[in-house]
Amino acid sequence: MPEWVWIIVGVAAVVVLAVVIWAVVARRRRERLRGRFGPEYDRAVSESESRRDAEAELARREEKRERLDIVPLSPESRERYLGSWRQVQTGFVDEPSRAVTEADRLVTEVMRERGYPIDEFEQRVADISVDHPEVVEHYRAAHAIHLANQDGEESTEDLREAVVHYRALFNELLDTEDGASEEAT
Repeated sequence: MPEWVWIIVGVAAVVVLAVVIWAVVARRRRERLRGRFGPEYDRAVSESESRRDAEAELARREEKRERLDIVPLSPESRERYLGSWRQVQTGFVDEPSRAVTEADRLVTEVMRERGYPIDEFEQRVADISVDHPEVVEHYRAAHAIHLANQDGEESTEDLREAVVHYRALFNELLDTEDGASEEAT
């Protein structure tokens, strides 16, 4: 065979090998992101124009999260927040609307103390999704009810659901370094 045929075969083999390696790396990245983000991965993919864009966004979230100094709450702060949460739940009986507003404020306050930036809601969601992907959808749902409630559009049952959603994230945020968490009910 002429030498140029061997060159073409060699180049083709290198191209095929590069494509295979790229596919394996992309699959591993996808599996890692899916494992890390769980349902948030599926949500990002469904809302994005492409899987690649969604995965790039999730990777950016991880990179940003790595630059944040997220700290556990001190035992004193944790107890104070648990007491505040009990007041939110007790206050729900007489003033459900106010309880939802207080739950929103309390979750934001815990996030601030832990070290999460709290400038805007969508950024808070993105940051929380890295550490707490299983409950970030609760945060979205609770916040949506909270906003609708400001316009007086929510029933008492909707407000109760908002408090339940906030509680899911609140419990996650109160986790201590060793992973122990008291049920904040």
